[in-house]
Amino acid sequence: MLPDNASAEFHDFFERHYAELARFAHLLTGEKDAADDLAADALLALWQRWDRLREAQHPVAYARGVVANLARERIRSAVRERRRITLFWSRSPEETAGPDVAGVLDVRAALARLPFRKRACVVLRHAFDLSEKDTAAALGISVGTVKSQTSKGMAELERILGVRAVGELAIGRGAR
Repeated sequence: MLPDNASAEFHDFFERHYAELARFAHLLTGEKDAADDLAADALLALWQRWDRLREAQHPVAYARGVVANLARERIRSAVRERRRITLFWSRSPEETAGPDVAGVLDVRAALARLPFRKRACVVLRHAFDLSEKDTAAALGISVGTVKSQTSKGMAELERILGVRAVGELAIGRGAR
């Protein structure tokens, strides 16, 4: 059990960062319901280590890393499950629910086509406006890897969406 002041600090941390972590998870997985679960699971993991993390210089970077790892595990699990299902049934096309803008759907679909690390770098750099250093800390990779993966990810998005569409959409800024 944590002391009352640590509990209050964690509550404040939770209130300040839960929505951001859920948005990050949503952009990584493309699943709104899963995003809330992943953010909650990440914060539970932080709560269990809060006595050490509260003294860390950037606990939110650690939280983003936990979300990224949980999202990666979820995606891998979903891919394995889809492969098993396709052995038995043909998959029907997914329908989008709700009034969403076609451009946002195109960007989300294009992001989903990127490998996980490129997607995470592009999302953190362009949708969350993190610096290269903060992105590297969140993902546990070097700044050089962030630069490389972001550049390659943006090039792939330009190829998928077209150069004009990527420039006009400013990845996620209208979808916040």
